[in-house]
Amino acid sequence: MFNFFKKKEKNHVIGSPAAGKAVALKEVNDPTFAEEMLGKGAAVIPEDGKIYAPADGVIGMVFDTLHAVSMTTDFGAEVLIHIGLDTVKMKGEGFTGHVNAGDHVKKGDLLLEVDLEKVKAAGYDIITPVLVCNTPDYASVEGIESEHVNAGDDLIIVS
Repeated sequence: MFNFFKKKEKNHVIGSPAAGKAVALKEVNDPTFAEEMLGKGAAVIPEDGKIYAPADGVIGMVFDTLHAVSMTTDFGAEVLIHIGLDTVKMKGEGFTGHVNAGDHVKKGDLLLEVDLEKVKAAGYDIITPVLVCNTPDYASVEGIESEHVNAGDDLIIVS
Protein backbone atom coordinates (compact mmCIF):
# COMPACT_ATOMS: atom_id res chain seq x y z
CA MET A 1 0.00 0.00 0.00
CA PHE A 2 2.82 2.42 0.78
CA ASN A 3 5.07 1.34 -2.10
CA PHE A 4 5.20 4.92 -3.35
CA PHE A 5 7.89 5.59 -0.74
CA LYS A 6 10.18 2.96 -2.24
CA LYS A 7 12.78 4.09 -4.71
CA LYS A 8 11.95 2.75 -8.13
CA GLU A 9 14.73 1.00 -10.02
CA LYS A 10 14.43 1.72 -13.70
CA ASN A 11 16.58 0.46 -16.49
CA HIS A 12 17.28 2.65 -19.48
CA VAL A 13 18.63 1.50 -22.80
CA ILE A 14 21.20 3.18 -25.00
CA GLY A 15 21.04 1.79 -28.49
CA SER A 16 23.81 1.08 -30.91
CA PRO A 17 24.66 4.15 -32.99
CA ALA A 18 25.54 1.96 -35.99
CA ALA A 19 25.08 -1.47 -37.48
CA GLY A 20 28.03 -3.78 -36.86
CA LYS A 21 29.61 -5.95 -34.19
CA ALA A 22 29.15 -4.92 -30.55
CA VAL A 23 32.20 -5.51 -28.36
CA ALA A 24 33.32 -4.78 -24.81
CA LEU A 25 35.31 -1.58 -24.20
CA LYS A 26 38.28 -3.69 -23.13
CA GLU A 27 38.62 -4.68 -26.82
CA VAL A 28 39.26 -1.06 -27.84
CA ASN A 29 42.95 -0.57 -28.63
CA ASP A 30 43.21 2.68 -26.65
CA PRO A 31 43.65 2.73 -22.86
CA THR A 32 41.48 5.82 -22.44
CA PHE A 33 38.48 3.77 -23.60
CA ALA A 34 39.57 0.23 -22.65
CA GLU A 35 40.29 1.22 -19.04
CA GLU A 36 36.99 3.17 -18.84
CA MET A 37 38.73 6.44 -17.94
CA LEU A 38 35.90 8.47 -19.52
CA GLY A 39 33.11 6.13 -18.40
CA LYS A 40 31.65 2.69 -18.94
CA GLY A 41 29.89 1.57 -22.08
CA ALA A 42 30.51 -0.58 -25.14
CA ALA A 43 31.92 -0.24 -28.63
CA VAL A 44 30.73 -1.04 -32.13
CA ILE A 45 32.81 -2.02 -35.13
CA PRO A 46 30.59 -0.34 -37.72
CA GLU A 47 29.78 -1.95 -41.05
CA ASP A 48 28.55 1.23 -42.68
CA GLY A 49 29.24 4.90 -42.14
CA LYS A 50 25.93 6.06 -40.72
CA ILE A 51 25.96 7.09 -37.05
CA TYR A 52 22.53 7.44 -35.42
CA ALA A 53 21.24 8.83 -32.14
CA PRO A 54 21.34 5.99 -29.59
CA ALA A 55 18.53 7.51 -27.50
CA ASP A 56 16.27 10.55 -27.33
CA GLY A 57 18.12 13.59 -26.03
CA VAL A 58 19.94 16.85 -26.68
CA ILE A 59 23.19 17.14 -28.61
CA GLY A 60 25.80 18.65 -26.31
CA MET A 61 28.71 18.98 -28.68
CA VAL A 62 29.65 18.08 -32.20
CA PHE A 63 33.43 18.19 -32.39
CA ASP A 64 34.76 20.49 -35.14
CA THR A 65 36.52 17.51 -36.70
CA LEU A 66 33.21 15.56 -36.67
CA HIS A 67 34.94 12.49 -35.22
CA ALA A 68 32.81 12.54 -32.07
CA VAL A 69 29.50 13.77 -30.74
CA SER A 70 28.18 14.08 -27.20
CA MET A 71 24.61 14.15 -26.04
CA THR A 72 22.56 14.07 -22.87
CA THR A 73 19.74 11.57 -23.05
CA ASP A 74 16.28 12.52 -21.86
CA PHE A 75 16.89 10.30 -18.80
CA GLY A 76 20.16 12.14 -17.98
CA ALA A 77 22.97 9.93 -19.28
CA GLU A 78 25.86 11.92 -20.76
CA VAL A 79 26.83 9.90 -23.83
CA LEU A 80 29.95 10.23 -25.96
CA ILE A 81 30.12 8.54 -29.36
CA HIS A 82 33.70 8.52 -30.65
CA ILE A 83 34.02 7.36 -34.26
CA GLY A 84 37.30 5.53 -34.69
CA LEU A 85 40.61 5.90 -32.86
CA ASP A 86 42.82 8.94 -33.44
CA THR A 87 40.41 10.07 -36.17
CA VAL A 88 40.66 13.61 -34.81
CA LYS A 89 43.84 13.72 -36.92
CA MET A 90 41.71 13.46 -40.09
CA LYS A 91 40.50 17.02 -39.36
CA GLY A 92 36.98 16.22 -40.54
CA GLU A 93 37.97 14.74 -43.88
CA GLY A 94 35.56 11.93 -44.71
CA PHE A 95 33.05 13.02 -42.06
CA THR A 96 29.69 14.77 -42.62
CA GLY A 97 27.66 16.23 -39.75
CA HIS A 98 23.87 16.28 -39.69
CA VAL A 99 23.22 17.82 -36.24
CA ASN A 100 24.38 20.78 -34.20
CA ALA A 101 24.84 21.42 -30.50
CA GLY A 102 21.49 22.11 -28.88
CA ASP A 103 19.46 20.00 -31.30
CA HIS A 104 16.93 17.64 -29.71
CA VAL A 105 17.14 14.27 -31.41
CA LYS A 106 15.07 11.11 -31.33
CA LYS A 107 16.59 7.66 -31.18
CA GLY A 108 17.46 6.70 -34.75
CA ASP A 109 18.01 10.22 -36.10
CA LEU A 110 21.08 10.46 -38.33
CA LEU A 111 23.88 12.32 -36.49
CA LEU A 112 26.96 11.85 -38.67
CA GLU A 113 28.20 10.03 -41.73
CA VAL A 114 31.73 8.78 -42.12
CA ASP A 115 33.56 7.27 -45.07
CA LEU A 116 34.86 4.16 -43.32
CA GLU A 117 37.08 3.21 -46.26
CA LYS A 118 38.75 6.63 -46.10
CA VAL A 119 39.33 6.19 -42.36
CA LYS A 120 40.86 2.73 -42.91
CA ALA A 121 42.97 3.98 -45.84
CA ALA A 122 44.36 6.71 -43.56
CA GLY A 123 45.47 3.96 -41.17
CA TYR A 124 42.93 4.47 -38.40
CA ASP A 125 40.82 1.92 -36.54
CA ILE A 126 37.07 2.37 -37.15
CA ILE A 127 35.96 0.93 -33.79
CA THR A 128 33.43 3.30 -32.24
CA PRO A 129 33.29 3.53 -28.44
CA VAL A 130 29.99 4.63 -26.87
CA LEU A 131 30.47 5.85 -23.31
CA VAL A 132 28.29 7.00 -20.45
CA CYS A 133 30.54 9.77 -19.14
CA ASN A 134 28.52 10.26 -15.94
CA THR A 135 28.76 6.57 -15.02
CA PRO A 136 29.06 7.34 -11.24
CA ASP A 137 25.50 8.77 -11.34
CA TYR A 138 24.12 5.27 -11.94
CA ALA A 139 24.03 2.00 -10.02
CA SER A 140 25.06 0.08 -13.11
CA VAL A 141 26.22 0.71 -16.68
CA GLU A 142 26.58 -2.55 -18.62
CA GLY A 143 27.58 -2.99 -22.24
CA ILE A 144 26.06 -5.77 -24.33
CA GLU A 145 28.25 -7.77 -26.70
CA SER A 146 26.78 -9.23 -29.88
CA GLU A 147 28.08 -10.67 -33.13
CA HIS A 148 25.76 -8.30 -34.97
CA VAL A 149 23.66 -5.32 -33.99
CA ASN A 150 21.56 -3.03 -36.10
CA ALA A 151 21.51 0.67 -35.40
CA GLY A 152 19.16 1.16 -32.46
CA ASP A 153 19.55 -2.34 -31.00
CA ASP A 154 20.28 -2.46 -27.28
CA LEU A 155 23.97 -1.73 -26.62
CA ILE A 156 24.16 -0.38 -23.04
CA ILE A 157 21.80 -0.92 -20.11
CA VAL A 158 21.84 1.87 -17.52
CA SER A 159 20.16 1.50 -14.11
